[in-house]
Amino acid sequence: MFGRKKKQPAAQDAVPEQAEAAPSAEDAAATRRQEPQGPLDVAQIDSREGYLDLGAVLVRPRTGLGVRLEIDERTQRPRAVALDLGGGSVQVQAFAAPRSEGLWDEVRRELVQSLRTGNGEPTVEEGPFGLQVLARFPATASDGTNGFRLARFVGVDGPRWFVRAVFTGTAAVTAESAAALDEVVRELVVVRGDRPMPPRELLTLVVPEDAVRRSAAEPGAAPGSDAAPGPDAAPGPVRPPRRGPEITEIG
Repeated sequence: MFGRKKKQPAAQDAVPEQAEAAPSAEDAAATRRQEPQGPLDVAQIDSREGYLDLGAVLVRPRTGLGVRLEIDERTQRPRAVALDLGGGSVQVQAFAAPRSEGLWDEVRRELVQSLRTGNGEPTVEEGPFGLQVLARFPATASDGTNGFRLARFVGVDGPRWFVRAVFTGTAAVTAESAAALDEVVRELVVVRGDRPMPPRELLTLVVPEDAVRRSAAEPGAAPGSDAAPGPDAAPGPVRPPRRGPEITEIG
């Protein structure tokens, strides 16, 4: 299903013409990936003290930040970290990646195609983390009027790992309202471990001992847990988040 990566021209990302000016958006994103943008690798920090340890992901606490683990219904294991702050949410997943190359370029092209199939109206543009995918899904408001729900997909390639983050709510747009959650993601630390893993395998998350588990249907248990609607058939990091059966609240 995953196979070996095939080099494809950047045009398949459907980047607007203005993003292709010299230097191209791809070149600019590649330059930024060489800089320490965050999330960080565990080797880049001196100590884990002060972080919330969720196994593959360490979270730096801050005032007003809600931290949840989304639990897979089939395996009953954590499959994603959900972070809520100031009316916005971001779902974070960390995956194993090849030693010699990143995954985001390949995953982004697959994601764009998958979103098109699912009526997600994707566009690719420059963002705080490099090239990002914006999606707009048809939705019906509580008063019955037709509208849209927005999602912002970001990918970060690290040393032998890949992080996929999906911003929703006020964090779905690249603006001042999204800056705080952008910073939260930059401060995340990924713990890849030394175990050999195939590319795109989900890194293991763990539930802290003092976590509280609630049903996703319970009132107040999981704001934004159904954050990003869209196609649900894409493999690996391409799969957009969907409502989980249980939410483990932390802190």
